[in-house]
Amino acid sequence: MPFNHPLAFLGRLLTTAVFSCLVALALTVGGKVAWDVNLAFSLPIALISWLVMDGGRALLTRGRTTPWPRGPAGWLLVAVGTAAGFVGGSAIGRWYAGSPASPWQSLQGQDGLPTLVITVAASIAMSFYFHSRGKAQSLQAQAAQAQRDAAQARLTLLQAQLEPHMLFNTLANLRMLVATDPARAQSMLDHLIDYLRATLGASRTTWHPLADEFARLADYLALMAVRMGPRLAYSLDLPEDLRHHSVPALLLQPLVENAIRHGLEPQVGGGEITVQAHLLPGSGTAPACIELRVTDSGAGLGTAFATGAAHAEPAGAAEHAPRGDHGSHFGLQQVRERLATLYGTAASLALSPHLPRGTCARILLPLQSAST
Repeated sequence: MPFNHPLAFLGRLLTTAVFSCLVALALTVGGKVAWDVNLAFSLPIALISWLVMDGGRALLTRGRTTPWPRGPAGWLLVAVGTAAGFVGGSAIGRWYAGSPASPWQSLQGQDGLPTLVITVAASIAMSFYFHSRGKAQSLQAQAAQAQRDAAQARLTLLQAQLEPHMLFNTLANLRMLVATDPARAQSMLDHLIDYLRATLGASRTTWHPLADEFARLADYLALMAVRMGPRLAYSLDLPEDLRHHSVPALLLQPLVENAIRHGLEPQVGGGEITVQAHLLPGSGTAPACIELRVTDSGAGLGTAFATGAAHAEPAGAAEHAPRGDHGSHFGLQQVRERLATLYGTAASLALSPHLPRGTCARILLPLQSAST
């Protein structure tokens, strides 16, 4: 929480008040002065000292979350706060007790020196406490920023890996068409140029609306339809109320690629791919979430399939691909790693057979995180 946040200010105020009450209680137990008189001294001394030091800290650090002003400025702040607390607090306490209110008379009295010693000790104790707490908060803020920077760097790396992977697969398909059907190869090349023009700029962002995600998938499937012809049928289902929810950019692209490459292409008759988005309402302890499905009517997973949380190691991903096929392994691993980096354990990716045949890849995203 920032240093200048109202709740942080209130927390420091309450801490100081509680500390002064404990000092008054200790003096009452160990002495002959009444509790209310001791509190009349300790509370204003503590609050005035704290206000001077806290306000001075805010001015010197300009509200930043820093441990404490370093060097002479920090020591001067403690000295000024201590002096102000002693003078002002003693005056208030003596006024309450019916004694002379002059700070110099306070020093000359029999309890003047003990009051000064207690004030100095309390000011140093409060300064050390807030210094330690501020230092801890500063270190926590630095650690959190380092984690965010590392996560962003990892996402950038994963994004950079995804784009050439998709492009290489498309160029490999184009190379085969050049030899077998030059006319379709030319049409596919034109679609590829349009697709790259629309996709590569958008893929530089970490997040985009679901509407953009589905638009990019429509472009890609149209590109694949040029090569596969009637062997590829596809449909996209995006409800209107989910169009503006933000999701990781190109999250579904590897799943659609896998569905084509390992589901539809091995079949002579091809098949159909369906991409759907649904809002799943919460029930009981389960929160509401967004469900994304990529379903194909292709070759299927066979007897080996597994489900895995987004944070899990993609050990099961290799089982879902043919032996020696690194491309499928990369696609599922890439999706899992992006989900783990962005959502932690709150998101998941699972593969399951789709009856009567085919495969269903299912992603669950937390609704609140997905909409930010």
